[in-house]
Amino acid sequence: MEFKYPYFFIIGIVAALIWSLDYWKIFSKVSLPLPPHRSTNEIKKILRFFIFTIGLTAWGFLGFSLMQPRLPQKYNPSNIQVNDVLFSIDVSRSMLAEDLKPNRLEVAKEKIREFVKLRPTDRISVIIFAEKVLTLLPLTTDPGLADRVLSEISIGYLGSGTNIGDGLGLAVARAVDSNTKNKVVVLLTDGVANVGSMTPLEAAELAKKNGIKVYTIGLGTDDDAKIPVGNGVFGTQYAMIPGGSIDYKVLKEISQLTGGKFYPAKSEKALRDIFDDIQKLEKTQIEVNHQIVYDEKYYPYLLTGIILLMLSGLSRRYILKDLV
Repeated sequence: MEFKYPYFFIIGIVAALIWSLDYWKIFSKVSLPLPPHRSTNEIKKILRFFIFTIGLTAWGFLGFSLMQPRLPQKYNPSNIQVNDVLFSIDVSRSMLAEDLKPNRLEVAKEKIREFVKLRPTDRISVIIFAEKVLTLLPLTTDPGLADRVLSEISIGYLGSGTNIGDGLGLAVARAVDSNTKNKVVVLLTDGVANVGSMTPLEAAELAKKNGIKVYTIGLGTDDDAKIPVGNGVFGTQYAMIPGGSIDYKVLKEISQLTGGKFYPAKSEKALRDIFDDIQKLEKTQIEVNHQIVYDEKYYPYLLTGIILLMLSGLSRRYILKDLV
């Protein structure tokens, strides 16, 4: 929640102070009323304090409503220029390696989702690849849909190879079909290309030809990592992935060729820092003009304040017999 006029609460405080001085008759002339019955006097004191609490609460609601609390709901584009950000994500079995906890794929999904949430005006697409490639999400401006799709990525139904070339090539083809001016591909993998009709560098040449930058991320540690391969008598069985299996050389060449940047991600923190860096690099490229549609929240507070203030005033008049 945010406030349109955050300092207007001061008006409510001043009004509550003036009302309180009047309520307790701080500056009224001293009078000498006849002493009422003791029990009646005690009850009236309790009622006076209770009614004062109602009035003070009313001014609290009114002061809060003056700040005009509201919730940003969505961005209403107005001649908006957006980025196309296409993620090409490796979902080969090695992404289950547990050198990053709980595994490489889950860490990648979490950090990509955080990145997408910070770019609500951009169009997002998700391509996944293993032996086969698949467009999991065409370009969309719906951040909620993108978040759901990313959260549901899993491993196992695209084969067992690592088809980096076709995975990158499909992302580039999707970007080429778009009429958006600024387009980038984020390629994330933990392996070496071993299948596919297009080599990674051929896909990079296609990206360069069409002015599409490719940021490449090599995910995983240099040490041997373990992946689960099934359950045995003694629990989950693991197999080792040889250390240094990420093709850093090719990933660097792809990014250099397209004007992007290469990042090795050997930890969860490193991956978070990488997406922060990409965020900054791409935010400097365009100016986004937009209007935010708000859900105004001050009406219930204003209504509650008015009702409580009226209740307090009527109680003073007819219960306490004050002249208000």
